[in-house]
Amino acid sequence: MRTGTIERETKETQIKINVVLDGKGRADIDTGIGFFDHMLTALSVHSGISMTVKVKGDLHVDCHHTIEDTGIALGAALGQALGTKAGIVRYGTAYIPMDESLAMASLDLSNRPFLVFNCDFTNQSCGDYDLCMTEEFFRAFAFNSGMTLHINLLYGSNDHHKAEAVYKAVAHALKTAVTENSDGSTLSTKGVL
Repeated sequence: MRTGTIERETKETQIKINVVLDGKGRADIDTGIGFFDHMLTALSVHSGISMTVKVKGDLHVDCHHTIEDTGIALGAALGQALGTKAGIVRYGTAYIPMDESLAMASLDLSNRPFLVFNCDFTNQSCGDYDLCMTEEFFRAFAFNSGMTLHINLLYGSNDHHKAEAVYKAVAHALKTAVTENSDGSTLSTKGVL
């Protein structure tokens, strides 16, 4: 079974994460930030990747360290579960509507981390979740999993819907990319990622 487990402890956060790529999207999420829990649950359910995410962070400061460090650890757990990345489809792209909002994510599990993030939010936050942290989360997630990730929010007016469309678009792109290919080969002209 393709799994990854990361425990990360700093002076700012204590994190325990487990991912199961073929786990049917069962989510057990507790970061102390309700809206972030909602987004990570959507990421798990819609990607089909089961995730246990337990985080204690310095929320008395703000949500920054908790969200960024969760991205670091979740990316590392995904990278661990993928191993050499042999035998996977590797690429995924998805457009996801959420009511009036539409988001697109396209990714490559290439071991060449990069993030392009074109998303504008109107408000500062949804609940205790600072919307500017959406980019920070996905940067940490992409760079620590070895993923090239492009996210474009095409349009929308409600920030909750916009953020949710983004997380679900990444989830559906990821679901395609982690799918095992038919012959177990590495999808690369180099023969290795």
